[in-house]
Amino acid sequence: MDRRDFVKTSAAGVAAAAVPAGLAADAATDARPLVAPSLHLRRARPLCVSDVSSIRYRNGGPETAIERAFRGITEGEDVLDAIVAGVNIPELDPAERGIGYGGLPNADGIVQLDSCLMHGPRRWAGGVAGIEGVRTPSLVAKAVAELTDHHLIVGEGAREFARALGFEIEDDLNTEESRGLWLEWRRRIDPGHWLDPEERIRGLSRSGEETDPDRIGRRGGGAALDVAERGALGTQPQAAGVRSAAAPYLRDHEHEERLRLFYQASLAAGLSMVDDGLISENSFWGTTSLEAVSAEGDLCGVTTTSGLSWKIPGRAGDSPILGAGQYVDNEVGAVGSTGRGEANLINCASFLTVEFMRQGMSPKDAGMATLARIRDNTIESRLLNERGLPNFDVRFFVLNKAGEYAGVALYGSGESAFAVCDENGAREEPLEGLLEGSPRG
Repeated sequence: MDRRDFVKTSAAGVAAAAVPAGLAADAATDARPLVAPSLHLRRARPLCVSDVSSIRYRNGGPETAIERAFRGITEGEDVLDAIVAGVNIPELDPAERGIGYGGLPNADGIVQLDSCLMHGPRRWAGGVAGIEGVRTPSLVAKAVAELTDHHLIVGEGAREFARALGFEIEDDLNTEESRGLWLEWRRRIDPGHWLDPEERIRGLSRSGEETDPDRIGRRGGGAALDVAERGALGTQPQAAGVRSAAAPYLRDHEHEERLRLFYQASLAAGLSMVDDGLISENSFWGTTSLEAVSAEGDLCGVTTTSGLSWKIPGRAGDSPILGAGQYVDNEVGAVGSTGRGEANLINCASFLTVEFMRQGMSPKDAGMATLARIRDNTIESRLLNERGLPNFDVRFFVLNKAGEYAGVALYGSGESAFAVCDENGAREEPLEGLLEGSPRG
């Protein structure tokens, strides 16, 4: 084929490195002895797995992301072309607040998007992080894979790369709804400067009332840090520490301590909005990841996100990082993830899951073994709930070359389903949790 046709077909993937034979030995969920790597000799069945955003949003059209991806694969499209066309649907849907246009912004109110993708057969990969102004970061990541010698372009450079290729660059990707939610978040963490309009109309503010945001409280009572004290950060010892550290009103604290407490209160305020039903849990953590295999056994994956809501500007989680939020090996399988990105980053979680499958584990057992690794490596008190377990969730969507799949999570509560599409159609199936109960209690 000529170069024009060649670059139109998307690609990605990196060669997976072999791991020591004892890699799976400490997996709490699988005590079986290691076996030789699986040989997938039988013909695969076309299949897509994903988080629920890929089945719940249509952007006014006839298909969801997972339906569009599966149709494209069965009609002969390149697998990566098909799944990227799929995730473009929720990326463009303003009702989906975890990715693309209308995704919840960072702490400055700016929507910054991340994406990465991998093409198993060609061993191509591409990603962008912190890109602004482009509604479909997955298409820019695809261009990185097709047109450059790089795997990751970030920030202003990613935006200018997209501009040079003719992508429309917009000044603001907020919708009226996402901007309104950002203002509510600001009000909850900074009530001295951002007033509650309903309470102000009712005349509840009083003459001489304290206006220092480090001293006053939400709706006139306790500091914004009280949200953390009520357990929104998931650990009682920490909550007490927040109150102790804050007294007397942070007057004598160093800048670093003030910043740390601010971002603790920031996270707590965001989680309180989840508790109040203003945003869904999956939108707060905000990611969609779609993995697929063709009848020929070719594997591809794509992940796209607006990242953690109200994140520190410039923060990049696991979604644009190969091996963390996404990994594909065409000889073994594909894995995508949603949830706490930092947990996936520090554990190279998607790569690890593929390596467990290379050692002979099923998709479910491989995902559970990685979740066990995350659990065991989570030791900081700020990341533990009152039971001494992680106070966050992580989910994996796992697919092997034979078309066997699984959806697993640290906890099976909260976001409790994942999406599948095969010859029987698109549907939601329950996630299987490693741990009982809720991450926050």
